Amino acid sequence: MKSKIVALSKNEDFKNLLKKKKLSNKYITIFFGSLEDKDNKKLNISFVTKKKQIRGAVKRNKIKRRLRNIVNEAVKKKSINFNYSYLVIAKITMLNNEYTIIKDCLFQDFKKIK
Repeated sequence: MKSKIVALSKNEDFKNLLKKKKLSNKYITIFFGSLEDKDNKKLNISFVTKKKQIRGAVKRNKIKRRLRNIVNEAVKKKSINFNYSYLVIAKITMLNNEYTIIKDCLFQDFKKIK
């Protein structure tokens, strides 16, 4: 099955999303909004882990893998709005907590966005 998730690639897209709506919890901050020339059949989402905040590439990549996996499950359950583009910025608290707790928290946030 072809993936429906596409990463943001243009610097302009990142800057535009940072000016749009924001939703935050203790694990992540989500910036979301609609961008022009976006395909509504695919989900535009990017994951960011700050290098100064989270030291070590292994830790940063672990967080991004967790986020990617959670978003894949959310796409399968159709709990994400495909009309928006998303920028997900991870916080250091993601490393210290269990996957299921983080997943439940993020699913609640994605339901709020609808």
